[in-house]
Amino acid sequence: MKIAIMLYDRFTALDCIGPYDVLCRMPGVEVVFCARERGEIRTDSRMLGITADVAMSEIPSPDVLLIPGGFGTRRLMSDAYTMEWIRGVHGVSQWTTSVCTGSLLLGAAGLLNGLTATTHWASTDLLETTGAIYTEQRVVEHGKIMMGAGVSAGIDMALTLVSRIQGDDVAKAIQLGIEYDPQPPFDCGSPTKAGPDFVALLRAINEAEEQAS
Repeated sequence: MKIAIMLYDRFTALDCIGPYDVLCRMPGVEVVFCARERGEIRTDSRMLGITADVAMSEIPSPDVLLIPGGFGTRRLMSDAYTMEWIRGVHGVSQWTTSVCTGSLLLGAAGLLNGLTATTHWASTDLLETTGAIYTEQRVVEHGKIMMGAGVSAGIDMALTLVSRIQGDDVAKAIQLGIEYDPQPPFDCGSPTKAGPDFVALLRAINEAEEQAS
């Protein structure tokens, strides 16, 4: 089974590395990072680069497609080449998946019209412009489409995907192997829990990052 993780300028690192560290542990799989062109692709912070070993044109029919989120998704929503590639891969894939704002690209490609979908909570309005219906769930499934909510939810999505492909026992063994036993120091991982003051603070931080980039 070949799993393709699609990279692009200004992706979020954990969106793809979290799922990668789960999916690469499945027996009998090959995980490859692909992008428009081969080479190093930088994250949204510009502090980290990951190498895309293959171009998207070289991998038209992976068994699993995973699209991470990041600030770079906004530009790609209107990129004809990316949209055509995603639609083509989805036509032959066993699973088409996303993490965080990666679902914006699934929506822009026309794959989520009329479906409930998830993304990062700060991008729900943009997601719904694609015809999707936002739902506050950590993992959402529709047939072979699977989406994880913001950033860290990619690990949950990937473990769910493993359970669908190779069964619960394999997924549980991988969870144990990566010692995924979350015990966060603060209970503020969602807008509802964090409250309006922290939501406003984060939005201000994000806006400043966008203006500086």
